[in-house]
Amino acid sequence: MNDPLTQDPPETEEAQAATKAAVFNAAERLFALHGFQNVSVRDITAEAGVNLASVNYHFGSKDALLFEIFRRRTSELNRERARMLHEATSRHGGKPPVREILEAYFAPPLRWGSPENERRISVQFIIRARSEGTADMRDVLQNDVSHLARFADALMAARPDLAKEDVYWRLHFCLGMVHNNRFAEFDRLHHLSGGLTREGDVDALLHRMLDFAEAGFLA
Repeated sequence: MNDPLTQDPPETEEAQAATKAAVFNAAERLFALHGFQNVSVRDITAEAGVNLASVNYHFGSKDALLFEIFRRRTSELNRERARMLHEATSRHGGKPPVREILEAYFAPPLRWGSPENERRISVQFIIRARSEGTADMRDVLQNDVSHLARFADALMAARPDLAKEDVYWRLHFCLGMVHNNRFAEFDRLHHLSGGLTREGDVDALLHRMLDFAEAGFLA
C-alpha cells in the first residue's frame, strides 16, 4: 500500500503550483499563530484543503517547509531594507545620515507588523523563528550577517569618529529595539504607563524609535 505521506499527488503543473502556494500560506499562518511544535502536517494540509501528501511532495518535510518560509520571508524583508538604504545613499551622494540608515532598517518590519498589514503574519512567523526555529534557521540567524554588514558599513561612514567596536555595539542595541518592539507587546507598556503609551500609529512609533536610536549614535 502506498504511504499517503510520500505518494505523489496526480496534479497538472498549474495545479501543483496552486497546491504548493496553498500549503506555504497555510503553514505560515498556522506556525505564526500556534508555534512550530504545535502544528502537524495534517493540520497544514487540512487548512490548505489539499492532499495529505502535499507537504512532503512539494517541500520534502515539515522542517524543510519551515525553512523555506523562513528563507523567503527574511529575504523579502532584507531586500526591502536594502532598497531603502540604497535610496537613502543615492539621495545623499553616497553617505546617508544616521537617521535614514536606521529608518531603512527599522521601517520594513515595523510596517509589516502593523495590525492592518497583510504581512503581519510573516513578521509573526519570523519572530517565532528566533525562539523556536530549526537548526538550519538558528544557523542562519547566528551566522548570516551579510544583510547587517551593509548597515554597519553605512553607519561607520556616517560616524567615522566612532571606533568600529562602538558602531557594532550600538547597532546591536538597535537590533534589540526591533526584536522587542512588537505590537503584541504594547499592552504591557500600556499598563506600565497607566494608559499613556498605547501606540497604534506606525509612523509615530517609527519616529519615536528613530529619535531614541539616532541619539544613541550621535552621543
